[in-house]
Amino acid sequence: MILVLIDHDRGELDQLSLRALTAARKLGQDIEAVVIGKEGAALAGIVGEYGAKVLHVANHANLTDYTPMASGRALKDLVEKLKPAAVLAAGSPRGNEQLAHLAAFLDLPMAAECSEITLGSPHHVLRARWAGNLIESANVHSDLLIASVLAFSTEPESVNGGAATVAEFEPALEPQDYAVKVLSRDAGESKGGVTLVDAKVIVSGGRGVGGPDGFGQIEELANLLGGTVGCSRVVTSSGWRPHAEQVGQTGTKVAPDLYIAAGISGAMQHIAGMKNSKTIVVINTDPEAPILSYADYAIIGDLHQVIPALTSAIREAKG
Repeated sequence: MILVLIDHDRGELDQLSLRALTAARKLGQDIEAVVIGKEGAALAGIVGEYGAKVLHVANHANLTDYTPMASGRALKDLVEKLKPAAVLAAGSPRGNEQLAHLAAFLDLPMAAECSEITLGSPHHVLRARWAGNLIESANVHSDLLIASVLAFSTEPESVNGGAATVAEFEPALEPQDYAVKVLSRDAGESKGGVTLVDAKVIVSGGRGVGGPDGFGQIEELANLLGGTVGCSRVVTSSGWRPHAEQVGQTGTKVAPDLYIAAGISGAMQHIAGMKNSKTIVVINTDPEAPILSYADYAIIGDLHQVIPALTSAIREAKG
């Protein structure tokens, strides 16, 4: 049996978990899923649709928000009871963090960002390294394989199954398991609407936007295209935009139908987060910018002139 961690934020499913379920089905064993926190029980329908027969729900009075070490402890309790062949999760920051705690509790290795998994003795994985620029072939010498699935390496495929059977359990948590927890949330981090992971169109701005006021034109173009706004790490580090909008290795990994990068030079960590986009359009004044190597279409010019012109042309085309 393969156990898949389904990540959620207070009941809101992380769509990357559906890709992890799809990857797990390829291993040819029964699939069961686990969520941390009672709000996750509402996901029984969707996880069943993607192949999980049982949804284990870690229910504890202190599991009301993201607590990665407590998640690891809860997973440890369940793994010791079920004895699965493997535990998988989405290769997201949260998925990797929770599996890392599980591996530490069990004193076992963990393979992160795996694009291919073969169970055996030893297990074999292909995993992304150096922001996805290298693929490592590795053997994992452990009875239990703990691995995260590289984001967007597998397309989500449902099997139209019925809702998973919900099985609650109460983990034996300890006070130190809450050493890391959410203390507060910035209301400005989320304005509703489509998220970066779900967006079909993303318009991202970098240092070249010039400052927080320059993102007005980025927002206008994104709204016109029915998309959402993204940004590079330097933008969030400068306090121009919230971290929730950061695309990259230390932000959110995305794969929209259309990714427009305006004023972004293309640091390796940013490329790692957007290179799986189906169509990439780059707007940059520098014809030697590294990001141009990944562009399907490039516009060499000042984004402050190009974006208003694009916006105007799209409005005119829409009538």
